[in-house]
Amino acid sequence: MSTFMAKTETVQRKWYVLDAAGKPAGRVAATAAAILRGKHKVDFTPNVDCGDFVVIVNASKAVFTGKKLEQKYYRTHSGYAGGLKETQYKTLMATKPELAIKLAVKGMLPKNSVGRWALGRCKIYAGPEHQQQAQKPEAWIAE
Repeated sequence: MSTFMAKTETVQRKWYVLDAAGKPAGRVAATAAAILRGKHKVDFTPNVDCGDFVVIVNASKAVFTGKKLEQKYYRTHSGYAGGLKETQYKTLMATKPELAIKLAVKGMLPKNSVGRWALGRCKIYAGPEHQQQAQKPEAWIAE
């Protein structure tokens, strides 16, 4: 009996919808990262991109617990002296809630090519409507 190793070419991908309304952003991001990696499948292989597609809706209604909205910052640096830009998460959630959720999901994926490919399969929308109706996504039932 040999160990089964999945191949990227033979992976069957499905589409799932996650509703982030009223749920903690970290819980939604952790669930999305697990689906994007394919950890819910029986043929999960760590070094193969065998995950599914994820559509996250209602990103603007995701909840940050505690004082994260005031104390957490999104930081970017241009590479030049004095080029640090900081944005408070309260402002980020008001202007770009998709980016806040995407950063949370990105932080929970591996920092290699498998993680980059997986993040490409994540579609995030601020409202309840999405553009993936043609793919017939299924609602993800929390386990």
